[in-house]
Amino acid sequence: MTREADPFPDSAAWPAPAKLNLMLRVLGRRPDGYHRLQTVFQLLDRVDRIWLDLRRDGEVRRHTPLAGVDGSRDLIVRAANALKRATGCRLGVDIRLDKRLAIGGGLGGGSSDAATTLVALDRLWGLGLGPDRLAAIGLGLGADVPVFVRGRSAWGEGVGEELTPVDLPEPWYLVVVPPCQICTAEVFAHPGLTRDSLPVKLSDFVRGERRNDCVDVVRRVYAPVSDALDWLGQLDTVGGGRLTGTGACCFAELTDPRIGLAALERLPHGMDGFVARGLNRSPLLDRLSRGP
Repeated sequence: MTREADPFPDSAAWPAPAKLNLMLRVLGRRPDGYHRLQTVFQLLDRVDRIWLDLRRDGEVRRHTPLAGVDGSRDLIVRAANALKRATGCRLGVDIRLDKRLAIGGGLGGGSSDAATTLVALDRLWGLGLGPDRLAAIGLGLGADVPVFVRGRSAWGEGVGEELTPVDLPEPWYLVVVPPCQICTAEVFAHPGLTRDSLPVKLSDFVRGERRNDCVDVVRRVYAPVSDALDWLGQLDTVGGGRLTGTGACCFAELTDPRIGLAALERLPHGMDGFVARGLNRSPLLDRLSRGP
């Protein structure tokens, strides 16, 4: 009996990796309402996977339903349409997605999906824009999109889009997904948020600066996140539990991935989680080097 071919082979998938914010300082609010930040992005080997098939009729269609995300708000669809508008491209695409990164979890899944769509369609549609122009288009979709377009762990400033690539250790992490989603805009609008942190340098981060100015607000407002941080703090990890971005996901650095795998067997009721390796180079760049 002949085995039927997989209609969406893994080798054809475009990866969209997660990220962690290893530090997040809020320096102040800008006149446009956004906040000036300092952060450190580290990529993870945990990915969403995206399949793209060329259409000649100009239509952009997502064929994988996402709970609570309609097509008009989906960052993947918005990214494809933004690229069409920026270039006048008359081609289209069919989009399928294997969604593994939590929505509203602070792992950058939506932004990463958008970035991978931009990078892949730049190749599929034969546009040849390159990372600088793609990052500029991506910034209009979200402040985290450029770091995924460029595909390197980075020191971030501005609203997170002023990026300096950094080479970080690549440890294993235990990531916990609490049973809630967090609206980043609500956290940044909260009156209790610290908005006057003094700026630091990358050398301060290297020496151990790991502060996240959003933790106190998120702990007060989202009890499941507070519970996840407390649970991580009881484990044998490096530095205890930490919040990525505004959450909801929390993480801890591991001395050995087996510690995280054992901890997953004891996750509190209602929580999910995974163990992933930190990366300095995105698997998207490796996929890009292989061609269409």
